[in-house]
Amino acid sequence: MAGREIEQLIQILAKLPGLGPRSARRAALDLLQKREARLVPLIAALERAAERVALCRECGNLDSENPCALCADPARDRKTICVVEEVADLWALERSGAYRGLYHVLGGVLSALDGIGPTDLDIGGLLRRIGVPSHVKEVILALGATVDGQTTAHYLADRLAHSGVAVSRLAQGVPVGGELDYLDEGTLSAALKARQLV
Repeated sequence: MAGREIEQLIQILAKLPGLGPRSARRAALDLLQKREARLVPLIAALERAAERVALCRECGNLDSENPCALCADPARDRKTICVVEEVADLWALERSGAYRGLYHVLGGVLSALDGIGPTDLDIGGLLRRIGVPSHVKEVILALGATVDGQTTAHYLADRLAHSGVAVSRLAQGVPVGGELDYLDEGTLSAALKARQLV
């Protein structure tokens, strides 16, 4: 049906979240048929992103600046740190506009089934950020309402119990088994406003 290069493009696109083989074929066809309008700018954007985008050394966000624009913003509330599983969760909370503090990306959640333990996550970085002396007054655990998210939240609450920092969790609005990246901004905003201490 198609040459090796086209098949390779389709296979790579099919690995992206939300794209299966059929969607990948349609996307590849569109890119190739509209080469100057879509393919060439996409290639240039991918090259720039590969060269310049990296993890923020402070929070774990992705940005072309280091520290990232959020960590460098003097208008952010430096007394709160919102802990999230992945960068996608950070971006979802930012879209809600309900939170103006700092973030910390763990890089996953604890999972016995997947063999992910505390040393596989950036828990040490979080502990260093709220270490003594610290201006941080509250850590918000904004982890998904999955079993692994709940386990990670309990583990972090235990680790932070004697830090002198208030620890809160997202409240209503986050369904059990839900992933933050799939929730709408209104739900995330309500969950942030109704958080409770652990």
